[in-house]
Parts: sequence; structure tokens; C-alpha cells
Amino acid sequence: MTRERWAPLVLPVLSVAAFAATVVLDLREPLPGGPPTVTPEPGWIYALNGVVLAVLAAIVLRNRPGHGFGWALAGFGLFWALDGLAQAYVRVGLSPDEAWPGMTFALWFLLRAGSLLPVVTAVLLLLFPTGRFLPGRWGVASRAGLGAMLLVCLALVVSPTLPGGAPPVPSGVDLTPTSIPVPAAVTDVVGPLLRPLGVIAFLVAPATVVVRYRASRGADRQQLRWLLWSVLVMLLAVAVTSLVDVPFLGVVMTFLVMVMPAGAMTIAIVRPDLVAIDVLFSRTLLYASLWTLVVVIDLAALAGITAVVGDALDQQQVVLLVLLLTAVVYAPLRDRLRTGVRRLVLGDRDDPYDVVAGLASTLERTDSAGEQLAAVARTVATAFGVRYVRVEVDRAGSEHVVATHGTAPAETRTLPVTYRDQEVGRIVLPARGLRSRLSGRDERLLGDLVRQAAIAARTSRLAEELQDSRERLVVAREEERRRIRRDLHDGLGPALSGVVFRLESARLLVPRDPTAAADQIGVTTGEVQEVVADVRRLVHDLRPPALDDRGLAGALAQLAEGLSTDALAVTVTTGELDDLSAAVEVAAYRIAAEALTNVARHAAATHASVTLTRDADALLVEVVDDGRGIDPDAQAGVGMLSLRERAAELGGTTEVTCPPAGGTVVRARLPLGAMP
Repeated sequence: MTRERWAPLVLPVLSVAAFAATVVLDLREPLPGGPPTVTPEPGWIYALNGVVLAVLAAIVLRNRPGHGFGWALAGFGLFWALDGLAQAYVRVGLSPDEAWPGMTFALWFLLRAGSLLPVVTAVLLLLFPTGRFLPGRWGVASRAGLGAMLLVCLALVVSPTLPGGAPPVPSGVDLTPTSIPVPAAVTDVVGPLLRPLGVIAFLVAPATVVVRYRASRGADRQQLRWLLWSVLVMLLAVAVTSLVDVPFLGVVMTFLVMVMPAGAMTIAIVRPDLVAIDVLFSRTLLYASLWTLVVVIDLAALAGITAVVGDALDQQQVVLLVLLLTAVVYAPLRDRLRTGVRRLVLGDRDDPYDVVAGLASTLERTDSAGEQLAAVARTVATAFGVRYVRVEVDRAGSEHVVATHGTAPAETRTLPVTYRDQEVGRIVLPARGLRSRLSGRDERLLGDLVRQAAIAARTSRLAEELQDSRERLVVAREEERRRIRRDLHDGLGPALSGVVFRLESARLLVPRDPTAAADQIGVTTGEVQEVVADVRRLVHDLRPPALDDRGLAGALAQLAEGLSTDALAVTVTTGELDDLSAAVEVAAYRIAAEALTNVARHAAATHASVTLTRDADALLVEVVDDGRGIDPDAQAGVGMLSLRERAAELGGTTEVTCPPAGGTVVRARLPLGAMP
């Protein structure tokens, strides 16, 4: 094991060893006449603090080798472990008449070295979270503050008197081994100044934390918020202990005060993203304020009831009356108060069903996508108690539908809106503020709200597209009818009338001039052939005749035969094509014909193939050639647009690609939903 790996474990191992020795000593019986007044509690309680702090230090040093905060925390843990060991040693091995060897040093460490505790705490604050002092003047102030604190500690170590008085000890135990004789005139002047000097010097440490916080941004600020959260929890714990008298609560509080900040700072350095600290901090503050208000009102109500009826009833009757009034009258009022305060602070997010149901009712009464999104923005703002909400939903063709509620703050954050595992939009909320912090439950509620918006906008869009499709179908149908009517009325009708007129003229000429009548009939025959050609053209425009004569496979084979030349070979491969609807047949034929026409005109290919395959849901049409492909900068022509439109009319898709090996591949997927 390299030095870098085992060095961070030295101090934690020593702390664990000191804790183990402390436990062994605490299990022994004290000497007769003990334990002394300076050690009323077992030492393992304080040694345990050292073990926990040392373990946290090992975690920091393992993840951030050489980090100054980790080494300072490891020293802090060893100090507490040794303090617990000294307390256990004194508690077991000291009495007014007898003392174990080394008792002078144990008492000195227990009574004098404890003055270093504020110094170590200040070092942790000064080094967090970078492991280094602040640069510039604050770095100078930090070092000066530590120097002043060390001077105060040194003065306490060499002071000839002990704070709190000297305990009774046997002869041979020196309570002041490091004291130096100081004239009383000096102690009378210097003594009152030491405590204020130490306090002022210690305040430099929290001041640097404030300076770091104000200058920090992003991840650095998140780390510092872990420390602020731990301080908030400690203050709340101190407040609880001042109101509640529970055995061993003081010991628990000592452990909490020592370990909580260190644990929070360790998380901040090693895994600051373990929990969303902004959410944790705001929720802690919210619930602390809420329950403080409830407790104050509880105490006030209890005192009021007791003051009113206390003199008329005995103690048992007072208790029963208080319980009755609390259960029947006050408890419901308190619950409403708690709900009202939370709703005032965080909005209606505690009632997700009411929020979602209210939005659904609003969306049912709203038609346009813009108004629906506006309703969603208002609902989100009301539910979460925020002043600004922006909702965006994507549409086809890079189009966006946007709704905004309120005025945008300086900092915002954007959350994606997903529908069927695809991002369909975004929602923008304020980045700062208690109400803008979202828990996992809040994010799920927000997702439900915005998902309704996405569904509503999509439904509205589909309804608009359906109406547009209906209108285009009607227009196309009427245009086709007008074209056929025009062709019949202006072309075929007059042509047939001309045929009738010439046949009638020929009939009249037969008795007088048979030769002229025969010539007239010959001319009429040519006109009839032209009419037949027009009729075939009309029929072909409606549906290729080859589809009725030969089927889709035969029609494509005929098309390939007509396009094949000495320079271009066209092959057709088809699978089972029975029972295709007329619409699918025509679309497949037109797509293949358009693609092959493009190959023959533009691709300079030597071979092209048409492949038709069928699966359970669709007919797949693939046209592949070995030509020069399509220029990436070329704009799609009428032919390519026609390919896509014919597939889109049936709800299908068309894909045109140019493989790296060369050529062009046209793939069309035509759904079989239009089966007869």
C-alpha cells in the first residue's frame, strides 16, 4: 500500500484505538471515593464523536487526497477521542486519596487542552470547502484570528488558576504543571480581556464563510449551503432542548453539534449532489417555521384553557377538559392552520388531485392550443405559488406554441416536457426562491400538469390537421370532378358530336355519291380513334389500366420492361400482394413509377431494382439504383415531393437516402389500414 493510500488512515486508526481504550476503562469500577466531580459522564460518549469525525476525515482524504479540510477534521477527531480517553482515565483512576500513574497529564489534557476546541473548529470553517485559506486580506485576517486564538489558549494553559475551581486530588498530582507565576496585577488586567479577544478572533471564521458564500457561484455555493443547512439544524436542535427536558438529551445534543456540521461539510466536499441541498434547506426551514408556529399556538392555547378553568377544577379534571377541547375544537383548527400556512408558502402542490382535476376541467372548456397552454401556465403558477411560468410545446415544421404567465425573473431554469418518451416542449420556472424548489413529488405533479398540456396541444393540432385534411380532400375531389367535367364537356363531348355529324353527312351522301360517303366515313374513323385515345387518357389518370389488367406485380413488370434499355436494366421482385386495397396499389405503382422515371432521366445508372414486400401492417416499396446519387445541396423537385405526398396520404412514410457506396435508395412504407 502506497503512502498516499495509508497516510489518511493513520489518525482515524488512532482515534478508533483511543475509543476502544476508553470503552475498556469505562467498564471498570472507579476507585473508592470516585468518580471525581470533573468527570460526571463516561468518556466513550466523547470518544465516539472523535471516531465519527475521524471516519468522515478518512472519507474526505480518500476522495480528495491532501485536502486541508480532511487533515484538519482528522486532527479534530483525534482530539475528541483523546479527550474521551482522558475523561475515562480520570473517572476510573482518580479519587481524593489515590491516583493512577500519569494522572497529572490526564488532568492537564482534560482541564487545559480543551481550550483548543474553538481553534480547531475555526480551522475547519476557515478551510471549508477548498482546503485552503481565502486569498488576500481575508487570508491575512484568518491567520491573524488563529494567532490570537492560540495566544488566548496559551494564556489559559499557563494560567495559575483553573476555571471552575480545583477538584480534590491526592498528593503527587499536580493540577497546574504548565502554570507560570504571574503577578496578580497582571492577571487582573489581562484576564478580563482574554474572553472578548477569543470571541472576536473566533468570529473571523464564520465571517470568512459569509464572504465565500457571497463570492461563490454554482457548485461552490451548493457546497456552502450544506454548511448553512447543518447550522440551521443545530439551531433547531438547541431550541428543542431548551423546551424539552429528556434524560441524556444533552449528550445527544453534544454529539449532534459536533458531528452534524462535519458530516454536512464532508458530503459537500465528496458528494455535493447527493441530495438537492436547495430543496433540503428550504424544506427544513419551512417545516421548522411551521412546527414552531404550531407549538407556540399549542402552548398558548393550553395556558389559556388552564388559566380559565384551573381554579374551578382539580388537576385531573383540568387535564381531561384540556384533552377534550384539544381533540374536539383545537386540533381541527390547528390542522387547518398548518395547511393554510403551507399553502401560503408553497401553493396548492399538497393537493395534486384537485390541481390536476381543475386543469382537466379547464382544458375541456377551452378549444385553441394557445388558450389551453395559457390555462396550464396559470395552473402551474397557482399550484406551486410561483410568479412566472412559461410553457412551450413543439409542433411540426419547427413551430412552437408558447404561453407565459407573469414577468420573467433574472434567473430561470428550464425543465423538459416529455410525451411517450420524446421531448415535446419545455417549461420555464424561476431558478431561485423557496417556492421554486421542487421535490420528486412536486416534479411528478408538474409532469402530470404539463403532460396534459402536451396532450391537449397535440389533440388540438390533430383536430386542426384533420379539418385541414378534410378541406383539402373536398377541394381535391371537386377539382378532379371539374377537370373530368371539363375534359368531357370541352373535349369528348364536342368530339362525339362531330362524329355524329359526320356519320349523318355520310349517310346522306351514300345514295348520291358513295365514294364521297366512304371518304367521309374514313375521316370519321380517325376522329373516333382520337376520342378513344382521350377516353383512355382519362381512365389512365384515374387509375393505371395495367393494374386492372395485370395486377400490381404485372403492372410494375410492364413498367420495368418499358424503361429497360441497353444502358439500363430494371428488375422487379414482389412477394404476396393479394387483397391490397385500390389506394395502396395505386400509391405503390405511382411511387415506383416516379422513382424509376427519376433513375432513367437523372441517375446515369446501369441497374435499378424494385422490391415489394409485405408485413402484417404495411406494404414496403423499395427502389434501388447504382447511379450517381443525389447532390446533398440539391432542392427536392416535384417528383420527390410527389413521392412523399402519395405515402403521406395513406399515413405512410417515404425515405430517400444515398448510401456511401453510391446510388440512391427510395423506401416507402404504406400502411394496410385501408384494406377492403
